[in-house]
Amino acid sequence: MSDDWTNDPEWEQFVAHVREHSIRGIAGSGAIVSIVPPGENLDIKYCVELGASIMLDKPIVILVMPGRPIPERLRRVADEVVEADIDTEEGKQLMTEALQRLGLIE
Repeated sequence: MSDDWTNDPEWEQFVAHVREHSIRGIAGSGAIVSIVPPGENLDIKYCVELGASIMLDKPIVILVMPGRPIPERLRRVADEVVEADIDTEEGKQLMTEALQRLGLIE
């Protein structure tokens, strides 16, 4: 493999996929609901999509399971942080209220 990673075919495939799917979807969205992935390893797809959401100036709602730590800078970039289990009625209600506060739903 060349030392120039920008010419790596796998990198080029990744970039093409992100541009065609992720960026296009984010650009067409009114807001982003970003579900913080579990575990301590960084989820590269999550990181790329979060960065794109910031660069496209989209409102960001962070959804995180209760008790899961959130980096302080992630908390600051979010328009809303919902700490809830979305599979529960209470979690669904908290998410609905966050989206209403942002004027994204009635």
